[in-house]
Amino acid sequence: MTYRVGQWATGNVGRQALRAIIEHPDLDLVGVVVSDPLKVGRDAGELAGTGRRTGVRATADPAELIAARPDVISYTAVGTSGRREVATGSRPGDALDDLCRVLEAGVNVVSSALIPLVHPPSADPAAVRRLRAACALGESSCLTTGLDPGLMNDVLPLVLSGVCLRIDAIRVSEIMCYGLWDKPEAIVGKFGFGRPLDHRPPILLPGVLTLMWGPVVHLIAERLDAPLDEVTEWYEPCPAPETFRVPAGEIAKGTTAGLRFRVTGVVRGRPAIVVEHVTRLREDLAPHWPAPPFGQAGGYRVEIDGEPPWRMDVANPGAADPTVPGTLATALRLVNAIPAVAEAPPGLHTPFTLPLFTGRHLLR
Repeated sequence: MTYRVGQWATGNVGRQALRAIIEHPDLDLVGVVVSDPLKVGRDAGELAGTGRRTGVRATADPAELIAARPDVISYTAVGTSGRREVATGSRPGDALDDLCRVLEAGVNVVSSALIPLVHPPSADPAAVRRLRAACALGESSCLTTGLDPGLMNDVLPLVLSGVCLRIDAIRVSEIMCYGLWDKPEAIVGKFGFGRPLDHRPPILLPGVLTLMWGPVVHLIAERLDAPLDEVTEWYEPCPAPETFRVPAGEIAKGTTAGLRFRVTGVVRGRPAIVVEHVTRLREDLAPHWPAPPFGQAGGYRVEIDGEPPWRMDVANPGAADPTVPGTLATALRLVNAIPAVAEAPPGLHTPFTLPLFTGRHLLR
């Protein structure tokens, strides 16, 4: 069966999603929404970098995409409500309004926006009520997912938990070198690299880490039927041993060159579910912190303390810049979920309320 699909936004993730939709044998692209005036009217194949024309031209008017009656829209625009706007510079409320508009029109959605909705019961109640009402009105379904938060820290640890006799603790980690990432607004602005150690960048403002990764902790706890006492957050910076440069700018000696943070779910008084990021600008920094899997520049790790104990490492061996496959994988997680979401009953979903979505028909 072929599904009619629209792509909303063509930024870092959206451009990759657009390419994947165009190249997927089960998907038929029917429209593209862009916010950049310079992209309006351009062919979707050109925007996606596929090297071939599709006949589908980008529009700035979402009504045109909705009027094309897609089965599913892949929504990758930036924006959410709450403290995360401070952390990402996103557009207050716009994503929620956009998604409600689409869902009320009877179009299903896969989305990387509104990150707390990876676990709707722990997201903002007012936003959840609006979205559920929109799904009911349009008889439509909506899934928010990605890579992290997403597959690496919800599905993989929970699948691995199924081969345990006893679980004492679960830790899921992104261990990444961000030094090659040429995005000063993220490296310096969002994460605070190159700033004094006592500087609180947006991502470390009280409650932001919990807003972004707390839903993953809640989702794991829910699937393990382990009631949480509380969710806590912690971070530790690492100073630059000398002044050096990265594509995002100069990192002065003594300023932040590494950042480790975690969000922890406490069960029966002890740390039981931990979501952690270990981020460096150079691979030799903070040698006492966990090293990336397989000697790569970055990857993901799932660890289960229990009987038997388990450790699963995931990395892309061909990536000089580990942030690139991460962006692509986020897009592919959305695109490959489209058939499952198109066939799902109305409402807000997680990967555990849907059939397993795989790379169906992608083996070539």
